[in-house]
Amino acid sequence: MSALPTAPAATRPSSRAPRRPRGLLWTVLRLHRPALIVWVLASAAIAGYLIRLYALGDEARAGMSVCGSPGTGLPLCSAVDAITADETYTGGLSLMATAVSYLMFPVAAWAGGALIGRELESGTADLAWTQSVTPTRWLATRLAVPAVPITSGTGVLVLVHNWARQDGDPNLTGDWYYPDVFLATGPAAVAYALAGLALGAFAGMLTRRALPAAGLGFGAALVLYNALNHYREDLWPQVTRPDPTGPDPTRIGLPRSVWQTGNESGTGAPSSFHPQSHRWPLHLMETGIVLAVAVAATAAAFALLRRRTA
Repeated sequence: MSALPTAPAATRPSSRAPRRPRGLLWTVLRLHRPALIVWVLASAAIAGYLIRLYALGDEARAGMSVCGSPGTGLPLCSAVDAITADETYTGGLSLMATAVSYLMFPVAAWAGGALIGRELESGTADLAWTQSVTPTRWLATRLAVPAVPITSGTGVLVLVHNWARQDGDPNLTGDWYYPDVFLATGPAAVAYALAGLALGAFAGMLTRRALPAAGLGFGAALVLYNALNHYREDLWPQVTRPDPTGPDPTRIGLPRSVWQTGNESGTGAPSSFHPQSHRWPLHLMETGIVLAVAVAATAAAFALLRRRTA
């Protein structure tokens, strides 16, 4: 008697199926992937251009020789090889300083419009809150995820910008107290970018609409920037001395490295200024104020969220 054929064993599904990232963190990254790509590309472009400027630094310093008209024995002021390198270096550093110090404005507009306002306006946030995601965790994740690339990216740009400035010759790189130069060469640039994120988030929670939140976030960032730019000289005690243009011949003029804040016309009144040694105290004071604003805006956003979801 022949044996009955045995049935083939049932094929079991593979227990090693590829797993895809999931959860709130992955959702935020996927939803705002275009903004992340733009941020990375913009940061890379700025850093790449600063590296090019660093390579041009020695040539720019060599091109700062005195020029003159024909017959003077000096290089012609109209000669391209005498003016191009230093002008390109100076103009490029100035442009990059402005770009780094203004990063908070697009961050604030994006945070208010796309990160918070759009999801509240479309109802996406309400849907997430019904799927085992608490409102507090929802907002915390949306702030923490962009804060990481914003902090790291801005910090790297500040370091590369300082590196590209080399010896910091003010004739090429601008004086340390110029507003854009000041912000782009210290930790305040990172603080401003984070404040833009927090102000945008608060604007989004306040208006719950994308376009008004973008405008309000941008406007709040602009007010903060202009207010501290106006009062920056008062963030640290200034040095005061008699007017250097007075009749006493033992008085010497103030060097270029100081930031003169009072009596620039020489009327005999005391002259007040910040020496270059005040750069870091001013930076740290401004950084602390801006971070305090960021913390206050973040706390206000969470307070609004709790009140509206209670």
